Amino acid sequence: MSKKEEKIRYSSLIIDGAKYKTLLTTKFKNRPKFTEKNPGMIKAFIPGTILKVRTRKGKRVKEGDLLLILEAMKMRNVVASPVDGVIRKVHVKTLDKVTKNQLLIEIDHEENS
Repeated sequence: MSKKEEKIRYSSLIIDGAKYKTLLTTKFKNRPKFTEKNPGMIKAFIPGTILKVRTRKGKRVKEGDLLLILEAMKMRNVVASPVDGVIRKVHVKTLDKVTKNQLLIEIDHEENS
């Protein structure tokens, strides 16, 4: 070992009020930061082709209403509304090819208080 050994730097994490000292990898430090999921942003969960769009801007939808049909790997996937609300914008049209996590539809959802 060389004389100029690097001093190990520990990082502190606090989980449920308990403090832990640990080594964090560069991969961990450079990971994308967590963002809370917005239920009104409908994204493709798999790459595929839009077979049919069943909604339009300004339409009021209820949870479970059919929004579009996404074909992936020769299977037709029904994409339903996860929330009640009004369609703000439709980003796709019939026969569009989409990638995983591509934004398909935006819904202004109503908060249930």
